[in-house]
Amino acid sequence: MPVPDPKTFAQILDAAQAGNYALASINVTSSNTLNAALAAFAETKTDGIIQISTGGGEFASGPIKNMATGAIALAEYTHRVAADLPCYVAITTDHCVPGKVDKFLRPLIAEGRRRQEAGLSNLFNGHMFDGSELPMKENMAVARELLAEMAPLGLILEVETGIVGGEEDGIDNTDADQSKLYTTPEDMVYAYEQLHDLGRFTLAATFGNVHGVYKPGNVKLTPTILRDGQEAVKAKHGAVLDLVFHGGSGSLISEIHETLDYGVIKMNVDTDCQYHFSRPIADHMMKNYDGVLRIDGEMGDKKTYDPRSYLKKAEASMKQRTVQAAEELKSLGKSIYR
Repeated sequence: MPVPDPKTFAQILDAAQAGNYALASINVTSSNTLNAALAAFAETKTDGIIQISTGGGEFASGPIKNMATGAIALAEYTHRVAADLPCYVAITTDHCVPGKVDKFLRPLIAEGRRRQEAGLSNLFNGHMFDGSELPMKENMAVARELLAEMAPLGLILEVETGIVGGEEDGIDNTDADQSKLYTTPEDMVYAYEQLHDLGRFTLAATFGNVHGVYKPGNVKLTPTILRDGQEAVKAKHGAVLDLVFHGGSGSLISEIHETLDYGVIKMNVDTDCQYHFSRPIADHMMKNYDGVLRIDGEMGDKKTYDPRSYLKKAEASMKQRTVQAAEELKSLGKSIYR
């Protein structure tokens, strides 16, 4: 602890659902971006989630370019650094498309199995399979297979129905048919029926979401899709889905808050954190041009080209954006940690 065990992570999700708030799920690619998110959660005593994509894992693995190894390394780092924090920090993985399952998800699941057999705790709390490029039946068939492997290990599966537009981490849906950006109530019911008997899962149901950078109001979201899907699941099965919000950049605060009313308990934050991490670095370089470079035979200023001088600023800025995300999701200062 405070990377939660399976039982505690389930309680964290239950608390969010009951409390009408969502957990900020922050994508990280390095120890610096990870430290920024951890600092935000720790200083505000807010339960949150660290998230690693296939691309993020590959980047973190350095010269070997192994996405699973990089994800494991970041997870191990999180366990070490977060051990004494005053809040819980869960660890999950992000969009894994069908073509990367065998080199990302399956090795991570195998690592989880190996650790349990050795009497060790889980590194991760859950994984995401993004089968939205497949027909719905094929998507859920793969999801069932994965959840059957994950549930006995105490891992939660995140799935996606409908696609998130735009481009992120090599997944390019910029030219996708607009109709595919909107999940139907029938799809949400079908996802529940296919997965609920195997173990706990969360659903990224799309309602016009788009990855990337957009000014507020330019993304045409229809949050009522989530409401209609939840009502359909409740009417037929008496259940409530744990929903995930992807592609939130450019969303109005009113739209974010509306999704909380419809069962969103986790929201991914990536693009805005990337910008807030990079912005102070650009500012530092511009203001200290003659210090970070050795110009005209001079030696520059070591204090300004020491990576710590600008990475500290980058971490502080991304930390601030993470705090903002938690505030917008109404989870700021909320933790079940005792």
